[in-house]
Amino acid sequence: MRIYDFIMKDTQGADVSLSEYEGKVLLIVNTATGCGFTPQYEGLQKLYEEYKDQGLVILDFPCNQFGHQAPGTNEEIVSFCQRKYKVSFPQFAKIEVNGANAAPLYKFLKEQQGGVLGNNIKWNFTKFLVNRDGEVVDRFAPTVTPEKLEDRIREVL
Repeated sequence: MRIYDFIMKDTQGADVSLSEYEGKVLLIVNTATGCGFTPQYEGLQKLYEEYKDQGLVILDFPCNQFGHQAPGTNEEIVSFCQRKYKVSFPQFAKIEVNGANAAPLYKFLKEQQGGVLGNNIKWNFTKFLVNRDGEVVDRFAPTVTPEKLEDRIREVL
């Protein structure tokens, strides 16, 4: 199984094959709109604007599993992110990242890059960095801000 084999739902419910992003550097993030880390959307957008022309794509997967901090509909989440943070990177339908209903993509990501205290995602804004060959090369805790990722992203680009 490769990262490009996964098909995810966009915010309108349409299938999106991650093969669309083959050859790109991906930063995959589980997010929430009502979290203490939500302001990281601003930093993520800045990274995207700075490096998208060099091949960086940020993939946003809202998740309501942590403190019910992403309670809105997909449309409400997109509207909030565009209005407050001018988000222009790809956003997807809400998913689960842990447990029996975890999205297969997240099962794969966790298998490729386990966490410090086990594979489960601990909170919103956990980030996975994927190189141009589709290899999951890094995992970052929610406390690692987008600004702190810039050097590593430049290395992978």
